[in-house]
Amino acid sequence: MARPRIHDDVLRTRLLEHASRALSEHGAASMSLRTVTAAAGTTTAAVYTLFGSRDGLIAAVVDEGFERFGRHLAAVPRTDDPGSDLFALGLAYRESALADPHFYRVMFAAEVVPRLKDTLAEPTFGVLRDAVARLPAGATGGEGPDQMALRLWGLAHGLVSLELAGLLPGDAAEHAHRYAEALRPAPARG
Repeated sequence: MARPRIHDDVLRTRLLEHASRALSEHGAASMSLRTVTAAAGTTTAAVYTLFGSRDGLIAAVVDEGFERFGRHLAAVPRTDDPGSDLFALGLAYRESALADPHFYRVMFAAEVVPRLKDTLAEPTFGVLRDAVARLPAGATGGEGPDQMALRLWGLAHGLVSLELAGLLPGDAAEHAHRYAEALRPAPARG
């Protein structure tokens, strides 16, 4: 008699890891369940047991990416210095992307953009918007919290995406330094 296969959290995580790699490298249309399950050391039956379908696995990869990203942002302590907190959130953004580059790429892939509007993306953007809203009056240059948060998100996302694509000059230390400098507010002109 064949031993029953165990479809537990360890296998679920392994499938998510391999699926995130396949999705980030080949896109959803080209992702092969057989290739993903073989890399994870299981069969396609595990995907159907754990995720319900191929589309369920893809959705779970996106969900996992946003959950990991959210945990990085939530780990940033909130202090009495909103400017420092905002800077720390920017650094956490990059750390999250570098820790899980495949998940990061999938989170923002054109194939999953509609998912950005659902309840997974809003809390992560909300953390940034709330941090901007805590800045002292005048620190936003007249921008509202939503607009400034969107601008800062675009800056962080652009720099991280360029780094992950290997398009920034220099080594990892230079990337980190340039990223941090780009996040620092410009000195007031007077």
